[in-house]
This record gives sequence, C-alpha cells and structure tokens, in this order.
Amino acid sequence: MADNGRKITKYRRPLNLNIGMLIFVAIFIYVIICVATYFKTDHIVGYNVQEGSLTSNSIYTGVALRTEEIVTSNDAGYINYFAREGARAAVGNLIYTVDETGRLSDYIHASESGENSLSDADLSELKTEIIAFTSRFDRTEFMDVYNFKYSVEGTALKLSNYNILENAGALNDASGTTFINYRYAAKSGIVTYYIDGYENLKPEDMTEELFDQKQYEKQHLVNNELIAKGDPVYKLSTNEDWSIVIQVDDENILEQLVEKEVVEVRFLKNQYTSWGTVETHTNEAGDNLVSLTFTNSMITFCNDRFIDIELLLEDEKGLKIPNSAIVEKEFFIVPKEYLTKGGNSGRDGVLLETYDDEGNAATEFVPTTIYDATDTEYYLDDTVLRADNYIVKPESTEKYKISKTGSLTGVYNINKGYADFKQVNVLYENEEYSIVRSNTVYGLNVYDHIVLDASMVNDNQFIYE
Repeated sequence: MADNGRKITKYRRPLNLNIGMLIFVAIFIYVIICVATYFKTDHIVGYNVQEGSLTSNSIYTGVALRTEEIVTSNDAGYINYFAREGARAAVGNLIYTVDETGRLSDYIHASESGENSLSDADLSELKTEIIAFTSRFDRTEFMDVYNFKYSVEGTALKLSNYNILENAGALNDASGTTFINYRYAAKSGIVTYYIDGYENLKPEDMTEELFDQKQYEKQHLVNNELIAKGDPVYKLSTNEDWSIVIQVDDENILEQLVEKEVVEVRFLKNQYTSWGTVETHTNEAGDNLVSLTFTNSMITFCNDRFIDIELLLEDEKGLKIPNSAIVEKEFFIVPKEYLTKGGNSGRDGVLLETYDDEGNAATEFVPTTIYDATDTEYYLDDTVLRADNYIVKPESTEKYKISKTGSLTGVYNINKGYADFKQVNVLYENEEYSIVRSNTVYGLNVYDHIVLDASMVNDNQFIYE
C-alpha cells in the first residue's frame, strides 16, 4: 500500500497548570525555605527557674607549717633509732643510739641473716601502716611509694632494734668502755625522721615555687646509717598548734574566709574535720595567702608537708540560674513622687510634658514599668521615655528632667511570650551558675521561664522556642 507521502508527527500534550498545582509548588518552596532558615538560625532556648544552692566548698593543696626543731648529732658512728616516728616523746625518752665502732651494726646484720620474729603488737602496727597507705594511694603520685617504703623500713628496723637493745650491753668492751652512746630527748614533742627545708618557714615566706610538689625534696633520715658529728638525726615538733597555708585566687572565697575568721576544714586524707582560725598574708610577689591554724590533729599529719583539704563554707540558697541568662541593662531613675496611676487599667506611669502645634504645654499619661526601687527612687523603662523629657509631679506644677540613669542586673522572663526584663539580686556565683534572691518584688519566682542566653534577645522581643 502506498504511503501517499504522509508524515506522522508526535502529539505533545499541553502542560496543564491548575490552581492546585501552583499552591502545592508554593507550599513546597515555603517549607524548603523554612527548613533552611531553621538550621541557619540560632534558636532561643528557655530555662525553668528552680530553687537550689551552690556549694562554695573548695579543695586546696596546702603546705603544713609546724614548730619544728632539727636535732643534730654530737657523735659520729652508726645511728639506730628507738623512738617510733610519729609518736610523742617525753623528756628523757631514748630516741637513738650512736655506735662508734660498728659492732652494733654488725650484730644487727648478723641478726637479720638469722631468724627474727616480731610480736603480734609489732605486726599489727605494720599492718595498720600498710592498710592506711593502700586506702589512699594515688597512681598519679608515685613518689608516695618511696615515702611509704622508707616509712615501713624504718618502722620494721626500729621494732627489731628494741630486741637488739636488750643485748647491747654485751657488745661493750670487757674493760667497761662504752662504744654505744645513748641519746635522749631534751624536750617533749612528736618525733619525725626527715628534713625538707620547710622547718623554719612562716606563712608570709611562702612562694609559688614552695607550693610546687614537683620541686619538693624530702630527705629521709635512715636507720643504721653512718653519720658524722653535726649531721641532722631527727626532728621534733614541740607545739600542737600548727597551720596549713593555701593560695587563694578566688576573690569571693577570700572575702568569705576573711569574714568568717574561723572555718571548718575537711582533711581528704582521712575525711576528718576540724576548725581552723583564718589569717591572710601577702608575700613579696603579691600572692594572696591564707593560713588556717589548728589546735589539734598535728600528730596525725606530722609526716605530711602537703595536705589536701576542703573548705566547708556555707551554702547559698535561692533561685539557681545559669550565668549565661544574666544581663545588665540601663534604666532611667526618677523620684518616687513623680509616679502616678492612670489610664483605663490603672497602670503605673508618669505625666509626660508635651506641646501642641501652637506651643501650648500639656501633660500626657505614659504608662511605664517599674523594674526596681530604692527608698526614694524608681528604675523605669527607657523604651518609652527619652532623655531630656520633662515629667510633671502629680497635682503640682513641679517638673523633673529625665537624665539620671542606672544599670540593673537581671534576666529576660518569657512567661508571656516576649522578653520581659526582671531584676535579680545575685547572692553567690561560680563559673556556671548564680544563686539569686527569691521572693523579691521586681524579681523572679520559682518556675519562671527565662531565656537561657540573654545575648540572643532584645527587650520585648517575641519568643518562638
């Protein structure tokens, strides 16, 4: 069959745009814009005000200063201790012996190679010392292991020396010549066997370097060692009164300590508490130092130069709000007698002086919000009034020129859906939160809803969370 020269073309259906499709496209574009805007916009977050408290307790590492006397040897020879470290020695108690010939040292070494036993009481003392160390051991302070090692060695040797002392008389010369010198305490006090250079320091002598434990050096006075005449042999703490010196950089805590004069302190080593008398000092570098003086517990910490303590200061209670919500705002200050009530709602306001087109003076009631008050003045909103405006005293012709301003600390309350400034009285603050006074006339109440970040809003801005 012939084609007759006909050409077949494809029919294109026309685009059928109806009103429904246009609306759908418009809504789709609008949703995309809203989603994009949502993710690009900083969102205003609210915060529910709750009652709470901020614990102003603070942990410090202080330096213990005591009345310490270093006793030096009058003899040369091998020293052996018989007074237990950390125990109180009375006048006339045997503290140590000095063996000039070394016979006692040889006898001790010979005894160590044979069988030597400790009494149940002696073993109990060693167990107590080991348990106390393991309970407070901190892996970050490995130097404490060496201190513990010296302490246990000294305790064990001193315990065994008590048995050896009973046979010391047999070591003397047959002619009666004594080679072992017995040295007794000339004063009463707590005996310790180390020196560190801090013995004669006063609180005002403390420097930042002396607080650095990495630079601290403690010299242990080891039992059964050869000493020379004039070498330090032991140390005696002769006064139960002692002090812990701390560096205080926080001005708030420093003011609290000065105000209290006496503060409760918890010792983190054993969780015991005691009351310390507060004294403040300033060293040559201008550092603020606080010494806490105690009348007890010195014997417990006689071997410790650095002591971790916690200051148990009182808690401030009130409304707890984040510091990010707090802002300062300027207000006009006017005398109280210029405020009146007017309008249909009976709101507080002022009589603003105005002028008509012909220059005639008149007054207009302008409602305004009170944000704080003193005995004689009100803090008024600056969004309605302007500087250099005149307000008229009610039932009088006296006028007052608005010029005085003052700042208030507050937050933005959003209970009504817009940012409404509320004045707050901060009682105490730390790095994150503040405690503000509750039940104030122009302030916050518990369960109020405020803006978490005050920098994100302006006065009277509508809030969409």
